[in-house]
Amino acid sequence: MVVSSRVLTVPNAISLARLLMVPVFAWLVAQGHDAWALAVLLLSGASDWLDGVLARRMHQVTRLGQMLDPAADRLFILVTLVGLAWRGVVPLWLVAVLVARDVVLAAMLFALARSGYPPLRVHLAGKAGTFAIMYAFPLLLLSEWPAPVGVVAGVLGWACALWGVALYWFAGVLYLTQAASVMRRDARAARAAEVA
Repeated sequence: MVVSSRVLTVPNAISLARLLMVPVFAWLVAQGHDAWALAVLLLSGASDWLDGVLARRMHQVTRLGQMLDPAADRLFILVTLVGLAWRGVVPLWLVAVLVARDVVLAAMLFALARSGYPPLRVHLAGKAGTFAIMYAFPLLLLSEWPAPVGVVAGVLGWACALWGVALYWFAGVLYLTQAASVMRRDARAARAAEVA
């Protein structure tokens, strides 16, 4: 797969639009406009899938897109979590569990960057976890509606959320293991070069 340094691409524009939807969603949740907030969440989830598909099919995978897409995901997840916790839709422990994983991985990426390593390859488990979490949020927001819609949405939303959290942390462990393996391998190579 060829990664270009282009900036103006269709997938990058979609990722940027998703970033711009974050404050819109936050305002809608804070004002209690649940139907519109739900629509923005669904649009965000669809755009997250669409920008990746278009980047590959149109051969527009870019360095900016590789940074912009996960940044938009992380920011949307954080703002959604805080908004839903503020509304009492999700408990604080869910916020803590998801934020803790991102803090751990941010520290790992910082350590890798300081040592001159590029970002790690994205795992399918991480993508699946993000996908499950992004689709849990609209369902959890919908769980505030009257029964039977609210009850069914709540069950499905929590199923997606818990599965997403498990995948999210599983991917985090994979990233940490991958980073440790790369650093150990290079340290061994450096020691072997010194001996030679």
